[in-house]
Amino acid sequence: MPRLSDIIEEFIKELLEETGEKELEIGRNELANHFSCAPSQINYVLTTRFSTDSGYYVESRRGGGGCIKIRRIQYENNEPLRRIINEKIGGSITYGTSKIIIQGLVDRKIINIKEANIMKAAINDRSLLVPPENKNNIRAEILKAMLRVILL
Repeated sequence: MPRLSDIIEEFIKELLEETGEKELEIGRNELANHFSCAPSQINYVLTTRFSTDSGYYVESRRGGGGCIKIRRIQYENNEPLRRIINEKIGGSITYGTSKIIIQGLVDRKIINIKEANIMKAAINDRSLLVPPENKNNIRAEILKAMLRVILL
């Protein structure tokens, strides 16, 4: 017998397929009512089954029933960017290497100068208020998250 989490995941994926769009917007409470479960169960499914690593970007708004937007990340249309995320960044990256990657994105016209500056500001050592031994790991996760958004 399939678990409720599996059923909810399949339902959401079918909705995405039916719309034929890259994005699906749905109410968290509507979904919870449909499956007779708590909204936290919906959150669990979104967190575990629709992560950026799984090829999805999820925006969640609280209040008013909690609207959820689920977008597919378009890796297949941008193989070089996918490779950067998976191979070059990994679990840790220095600020210097990050700047080189970001400049490469500007040079290839994937992002503009303003976006590059925002990215650099977000991953700068001064912005990462964490212990020094964690900075490169946190920087890698932030940079990968920003690159995944570019793929939307």
